[in-house]
Amino acid sequence: MITVGALVPYLVGALVAGGIAVAVSRRRDMIHRWCAWAVGIPLVTGGFWLGPPGAAVIAAVVAVILAAEFGALMRAPWPDRAALALALTGLIATVWLSPGHILYAAGAGALLVGTVPVLTGDTADGLRRAAVGVLGLVWFAPLAAMVPLGAITLLLFAAVSIGDIAAYIAGRRFGGPRLSPLSPAKHWSGTIVGGVAAVGTLAAAGVFTRGLPTSLVVGLVAAVVVGAPLGDLFESMVKRGAGAKDAAAWIPGSGGLLDRIDSLLFALAITLLLGN
Repeated sequence: MITVGALVPYLVGALVAGGIAVAVSRRRDMIHRWCAWAVGIPLVTGGFWLGPPGAAVIAAVVAVILAAEFGALMRAPWPDRAALALALTGLIATVWLSPGHILYAAGAGALLVGTVPVLTGDTADGLRRAAVGVLGLVWFAPLAAMVPLGAITLLLFAAVSIGDIAAYIAGRRFGGPRLSPLSPAKHWSGTIVGGVAAVGTLAAAGVFTRGLPTSLVVGLVAAVVVGAPLGDLFESMVKRGAGAKDAAAWIPGSGGLLDRIDSLLFALAITLLLGN
Protein backbone atom coordinates (compact mmCIF):
# COMPACT_ATOMS: atom_id res chain seq x y z
CA MET A 1 0.00 0.00 0.00
CA ILE A 2 1.30 3.45 -0.92
CA THR A 3 0.12 6.38 1.20
CA VAL A 4 0.65 10.11 0.88
CA GLY A 5 2.63 10.17 4.12
CA ALA A 6 4.95 7.43 2.88
CA LEU A 7 5.55 9.37 -0.34
CA VAL A 8 6.49 12.70 1.26
CA PRO A 9 10.22 11.83 1.68
CA TYR A 10 10.38 10.66 -1.93
CA LEU A 11 8.63 13.78 -3.19
CA VAL A 12 11.12 15.92 -1.28
CA GLY A 13 13.92 13.82 -2.73
CA ALA A 14 12.49 14.21 -6.22
CA LEU A 15 12.37 17.99 -5.78
CA VAL A 16 15.98 18.04 -4.58
CA ALA A 17 17.13 15.78 -7.43
CA GLY A 18 15.21 17.90 -9.90
CA GLY A 19 16.74 21.06 -8.46
CA ILE A 20 20.23 19.65 -8.90
CA ALA A 21 19.46 18.56 -12.45
CA VAL A 22 18.09 21.93 -13.54
CA ALA A 23 21.01 23.69 -11.86
CA VAL A 24 23.39 21.54 -13.89
CA SER A 25 21.44 22.27 -17.06
CA ARG A 26 21.66 26.04 -16.40
CA ARG A 27 18.50 26.48 -18.42
CA ARG A 28 16.43 29.41 -17.19
CA ASP A 29 13.17 27.82 -18.38
CA MET A 30 13.93 24.61 -16.46
CA ILE A 31 14.79 26.59 -13.33
CA HIS A 32 11.48 28.45 -13.60
CA ARG A 33 9.69 25.14 -14.08
CA TRP A 34 11.32 23.69 -10.97
CA CYS A 35 10.25 26.74 -8.95
CA ALA A 36 6.67 26.16 -10.07
CA TRP A 37 6.96 22.54 -8.88
CA ALA A 38 8.36 23.68 -5.53
CA VAL A 39 5.25 25.79 -4.98
CA GLY A 40 2.67 23.43 -6.48
CA ILE A 41 3.73 20.04 -5.12
CA PRO A 42 3.23 20.91 -1.40
CA LEU A 43 -0.23 22.33 -2.18
CA VAL A 44 -1.28 19.27 -4.17
CA THR A 45 0.19 16.90 -1.59
CA GLY A 46 -1.85 18.62 1.12
CA GLY A 47 -4.98 18.07 -0.93
CA PHE A 48 -4.32 14.38 -1.44
CA TRP A 49 -3.65 14.03 2.28
CA LEU A 50 -7.38 14.67 2.80
CA GLY A 51 -8.27 11.52 0.84
CA PRO A 52 -10.88 11.22 -1.94
CA PRO A 53 -12.57 14.58 -1.19
CA GLY A 54 -9.25 16.41 -1.50
CA ALA A 55 -8.30 14.48 -4.63
CA ALA A 56 -11.68 15.26 -6.19
CA VAL A 57 -11.29 18.98 -5.50
CA ILE A 58 -7.80 19.05 -6.98
CA ALA A 59 -8.95 17.11 -10.04
CA ALA A 60 -11.91 19.46 -10.52
CA VAL A 61 -9.74 22.59 -10.26
CA VAL A 62 -7.28 21.15 -12.76
CA ALA A 63 -10.16 20.19 -15.08
CA VAL A 64 -11.56 23.72 -15.10
CA ILE A 65 -8.13 25.19 -15.87
CA LEU A 66 -7.51 22.68 -18.65
CA ALA A 67 -10.94 23.35 -20.16
CA ALA A 68 -10.15 27.08 -20.25
CA GLU A 69 -6.66 26.58 -21.71
CA PHE A 70 -7.77 24.04 -24.30
CA GLY A 71 -10.73 26.18 -25.27
CA ALA A 72 -8.49 29.18 -25.80
CA LEU A 73 -5.99 27.08 -27.74
CA MET A 74 -8.71 25.82 -30.07
CA ARG A 75 -10.44 29.22 -30.23
CA ALA A 76 -13.65 27.78 -28.80
CA PRO A 77 -16.33 30.23 -27.57
CA TRP A 78 -16.79 30.60 -23.82
CA PRO A 79 -20.04 28.57 -23.73
CA ASP A 80 -18.08 25.61 -25.15
CA ARG A 81 -15.34 26.00 -22.54
CA ALA A 82 -17.91 26.23 -19.75
CA ALA A 83 -19.70 23.11 -21.04
CA LEU A 84 -16.43 21.17 -21.11
CA ALA A 85 -15.54 22.30 -17.59
CA LEU A 86 -19.01 21.29 -16.34
CA ALA A 87 -18.84 17.90 -18.07
CA LEU A 88 -15.42 17.15 -16.55
CA THR A 89 -16.32 18.26 -13.02
CA GLY A 90 -19.51 16.21 -13.23
CA LEU A 91 -17.48 13.17 -14.25
CA ILE A 92 -15.05 13.68 -11.37
CA ALA A 93 -17.84 14.18 -8.84
CA THR A 94 -19.52 10.98 -10.04
CA VAL A 95 -16.32 8.96 -9.65
CA TRP A 96 -16.06 10.29 -6.10
CA LEU A 97 -19.68 10.08 -4.94
CA SER A 98 -21.31 7.44 -7.16
CA PRO A 99 -18.74 5.46 -9.19
CA GLY A 100 -21.39 2.99 -10.32
CA HIS A 101 -22.91 5.73 -12.49
CA ILE A 102 -19.72 6.72 -14.31
CA LEU A 103 -21.06 5.70 -17.73
CA TYR A 104 -24.11 7.90 -17.25
CA ALA A 105 -21.90 10.84 -16.32
CA ALA A 106 -19.65 10.29 -19.33
CA GLY A 107 -22.64 10.06 -21.66
CA ALA A 108 -24.25 13.17 -20.20
CA GLY A 109 -20.96 15.04 -20.57
CA ALA A 110 -20.64 14.06 -24.23
CA LEU A 111 -24.21 15.19 -24.89
CA LEU A 112 -23.56 18.49 -23.17
CA VAL A 113 -20.40 19.44 -25.09
CA GLY A 114 -21.93 18.26 -28.35
CA THR A 115 -25.24 20.05 -27.86
CA VAL A 116 -23.97 23.54 -27.03
CA PRO A 117 -22.89 24.30 -30.64
CA VAL A 118 -26.25 22.97 -31.83
CA LEU A 119 -28.17 25.29 -29.51
CA THR A 120 -26.20 28.28 -30.79
CA GLY A 121 -27.20 27.42 -34.36
CA ASP A 122 -23.61 27.54 -35.60
CA THR A 123 -23.82 26.40 -39.22
CA ALA A 124 -20.28 27.47 -40.11
CA ASP A 125 -18.20 26.05 -37.23
CA GLY A 126 -20.56 23.86 -35.21
CA LEU A 127 -19.07 20.53 -36.27
CA ARG A 128 -15.55 21.58 -35.34
CA ARG A 129 -16.73 22.98 -32.01
CA ALA A 130 -18.54 19.76 -31.14
CA ALA A 131 -15.52 17.66 -32.13
CA VAL A 132 -13.22 19.84 -30.02
CA GLY A 133 -15.51 19.47 -27.03
CA VAL A 134 -15.66 15.68 -27.28
CA LEU A 135 -11.88 15.52 -27.75
CA GLY A 136 -11.37 17.60 -24.64
CA LEU A 137 -13.73 15.40 -22.64
CA VAL A 138 -11.96 12.20 -23.68
CA TRP A 139 -8.47 13.67 -23.31
CA PHE A 140 -9.03 15.10 -19.82
CA ALA A 141 -11.31 12.35 -18.48
CA PRO A 142 -8.32 10.50 -16.88
CA LEU A 143 -8.24 13.32 -14.31
CA ALA A 144 -11.12 11.48 -12.64
CA ALA A 145 -8.70 8.61 -11.97
CA MET A 146 -6.98 10.84 -9.42
CA VAL A 147 -9.83 10.07 -6.99
CA PRO A 148 -9.47 6.25 -6.81
CA LEU A 149 -5.70 6.27 -7.39
CA GLY A 150 -5.02 8.78 -4.62
CA ALA A 151 -1.35 8.76 -3.62
CA ILE A 152 -0.46 6.83 -6.77
CA THR A 153 -1.18 10.05 -8.68
CA LEU A 154 1.54 11.86 -6.73
CA LEU A 155 3.97 9.04 -7.40
CA LEU A 156 3.17 9.12 -11.11
CA PHE A 157 3.65 12.88 -11.24
CA ALA A 158 7.04 12.64 -9.52
CA ALA A 159 8.21 9.81 -11.79
CA VAL A 160 6.98 11.53 -14.96
CA SER A 161 8.54 14.85 -13.95
CA ILE A 162 11.93 13.32 -13.14
CA GLY A 163 11.78 11.38 -16.39
CA ASP A 164 10.94 14.58 -18.27
CA ILE A 165 13.98 16.41 -16.88
CA ALA A 166 16.26 13.44 -17.57
CA ALA A 167 14.94 13.13 -21.12
CA TYR A 168 15.49 16.83 -21.76
CA ILE A 169 19.08 16.81 -20.52
CA ALA A 170 20.02 13.48 -22.18
CA GLY A 171 18.41 14.43 -25.48
CA ARG A 172 20.40 17.65 -25.68
CA ARG A 173 23.61 15.94 -24.65
CA PHE A 174 23.49 12.75 -26.73
CA GLY A 175 21.22 13.73 -29.63
CA GLY A 176 20.74 10.95 -32.15
CA PRO A 177 17.58 9.94 -34.05
CA ARG A 178 14.56 12.18 -33.62
CA LEU A 179 11.65 10.75 -31.64
CA SER A 180 8.90 12.14 -33.87
CA PRO A 181 8.25 14.86 -36.43
CA LEU A 182 5.65 16.15 -33.97
CA SER A 183 8.42 17.24 -31.61
CA PRO A 184 11.72 17.65 -33.51
CA ALA A 185 13.64 18.69 -30.38
CA LYS A 186 13.11 15.29 -28.75
CA HIS A 187 15.43 12.34 -29.38
CA TRP A 188 15.19 8.61 -28.74
CA SER A 189 18.25 8.92 -26.49
CA GLY A 190 16.38 11.30 -24.21
CA THR A 191 13.23 9.16 -24.23
CA ILE A 192 15.19 6.06 -23.20
CA VAL A 193 17.11 7.84 -20.45
CA GLY A 194 13.92 9.50 -19.26
CA GLY A 195 12.14 6.15 -19.09
CA VAL A 196 14.98 4.66 -17.04
CA ALA A 197 14.93 7.65 -14.68
CA ALA A 198 11.14 7.41 -14.28
CA VAL A 199 11.28 3.68 -13.50
CA GLY A 200 14.13 4.40 -11.09
CA THR A 201 11.88 6.88 -9.30
CA LEU A 202 9.19 4.21 -8.99
CA ALA A 203 11.78 1.79 -7.63
CA ALA A 204 13.05 4.32 -5.09
CA ALA A 205 9.49 4.76 -3.83
CA GLY A 206 9.22 0.99 -3.28
CA VAL A 207 6.83 0.10 -6.09
CA PHE A 208 8.64 -3.20 -6.66
CA THR A 209 9.01 -4.11 -2.97
CA ARG A 210 5.73 -3.13 -1.30
CA GLY A 211 3.77 -6.17 -2.45
CA LEU A 212 1.55 -4.20 -4.83
CA PRO A 213 -0.60 -6.16 -7.28
CA THR A 214 1.40 -7.21 -10.33
CA SER A 215 -1.12 -5.56 -12.64
CA LEU A 216 -0.64 -2.22 -10.87
CA VAL A 217 3.16 -2.47 -11.04
CA VAL A 218 2.99 -3.30 -14.76
CA GLY A 219 0.55 -0.44 -15.28
CA LEU A 220 2.81 2.06 -13.51
CA VAL A 221 5.88 1.02 -15.49
CA ALA A 222 3.97 1.16 -18.78
CA ALA A 223 2.53 4.53 -17.77
CA VAL A 224 5.90 6.23 -17.23
CA VAL A 225 7.78 4.48 -20.05
CA VAL A 226 5.13 4.54 -22.79
CA GLY A 227 2.26 6.73 -21.63
CA ALA A 228 4.30 9.78 -20.64
CA PRO A 229 6.10 10.23 -24.00
CA LEU A 230 2.87 9.55 -25.90
CA GLY A 231 1.03 12.14 -23.85
CA ASP A 232 3.68 14.72 -24.62
CA LEU A 233 3.59 13.94 -28.33
CA PHE A 234 -0.21 14.05 -28.38
CA GLU A 235 -0.23 17.57 -26.98
CA SER A 236 2.49 18.56 -29.47
CA MET A 237 0.23 17.31 -32.25
CA VAL A 238 -2.72 19.33 -30.94
CA LYS A 239 -0.62 22.48 -30.55
CA ARG A 240 0.82 22.12 -34.04
CA GLY A 241 -2.67 21.77 -35.42
CA ALA A 242 -3.65 24.93 -33.56
CA GLY A 243 -0.50 26.78 -34.66
CA ALA A 244 0.65 27.43 -31.08
CA LYS A 245 3.89 26.80 -29.17
CA ASP A 246 2.31 26.55 -25.72
CA ALA A 247 -1.21 25.95 -24.43
CA ALA A 248 -0.98 29.07 -22.25
CA ALA A 249 1.63 31.38 -20.73
CA TRP A 250 0.86 31.80 -17.03
CA ILE A 251 3.23 29.24 -15.47
CA PRO A 252 6.90 30.31 -15.56
CA GLY A 253 8.94 27.93 -17.69
CA SER A 254 5.97 25.69 -18.47
CA GLY A 255 3.53 27.70 -20.54
CA GLY A 256 0.24 26.48 -19.14
CA LEU A 257 -0.99 23.69 -16.90
CA LEU A 258 -1.75 21.50 -19.92
CA ASP A 259 1.88 21.82 -21.01
CA ARG A 260 2.91 20.64 -17.56
CA ILE A 261 0.64 17.61 -17.17
CA ASP A 262 0.20 16.42 -20.76
CA SER A 263 2.35 13.36 -20.00
CA LEU A 264 0.50 12.71 -16.73
CA LEU A 265 -2.88 12.50 -18.48
CA PHE A 266 -1.79 9.54 -20.60
CA ALA A 267 0.08 8.02 -17.65
CA LEU A 268 -3.09 8.13 -15.54
CA ALA A 269 -5.11 6.53 -18.34
CA ILE A 270 -2.67 3.64 -18.79
CA THR A 271 -2.41 3.06 -15.04
CA LEU A 272 -6.18 2.90 -14.78
CA LEU A 273 -6.50 0.56 -17.76
CA LEU A 274 -3.70 -1.86 -16.83
CA GLY A 275 -3.63 -1.47 -13.08
CA ASN A 276 -6.95 -3.15 -12.28
